[in-house]
Amino acid sequence: MAILENKVAIVTGAGSGIGRAIARFYAREGAKVVVSDINQAGGEETVKEIHADGGIALFFKADTSSIEDNRLLVEKAVQEFGGLHIACNNAGIGGPMGPTADYPIDGWNKVIGINLSGVFYGMHFQVAAMLKSGGGAIVNIASILGAVGTRFSPAYVAAKHGVVGLTKATALEYASQGVRVNSIGPGYILTPLLTNALDEAAMEQVKSLHPIGRLGTSEEVAELALWLSSDKASFVTGSYYAVDGGYLAQ
Repeated sequence: MAILENKVAIVTGAGSGIGRAIARFYAREGAKVVVSDINQAGGEETVKEIHADGGIALFFKADTSSIEDNRLLVEKAVQEFGGLHIACNNAGIGGPMGPTADYPIDGWNKVIGINLSGVFYGMHFQVAAMLKSGGGAIVNIASILGAVGTRFSPAYVAAKHGVVGLTKATALEYASQGVRVNSIGPGYILTPLLTNALDEAAMEQVKSLHPIGRLGTSEEVAELALWLSSDKASFVTGSYYAVDGGYLAQ
């Protein structure tokens, strides 16, 4: 039996990269998946790939920085599939680069809105639906920069640290009610978010930051998300897991 049989899942930012891989892994293991992204073409492509693999999925366009979109996304999952058991809050952006004193205020607000407030908005509605469904599991995609800092990305670092803390707080609140909440800290992963931002020289420099000597893949992150979302991780909540090729061990 597939490990997510009869489960209903939401994945945000599932139009490409890590989110797409997680949505496909969930569906492969029997979950009915609501694929969400601001990028409709990418999200619909993810759904096509899931259908081609024999899975069940639908697309719902949503901006995670919107309270209303988060509410409607959860409502869609419940209306279409009868409940909600799993949510992966993956949507995020890198944002502008610059030192704190020069960092654009609108850039700060956008990064915090999507990367941190979006996770809170998502869980606000997801937890309520999971309690009605008898419990569930939430996986929040943070970053290695949820554990350490780096120069010139103050908003991203602050947001990802916030996601780790928010995960712990929410996990404690609902541990006794059957809702588990964990976060993942990917290192630099070979996704469009990275490849579109870096030239070849910069890419090689980023690779060198990882003792394992390469970038990670979306599938390697998805394997952990799948485990955390399943009953195999039934005693795991409030934790932060790095998938980083040794980055944080240095």
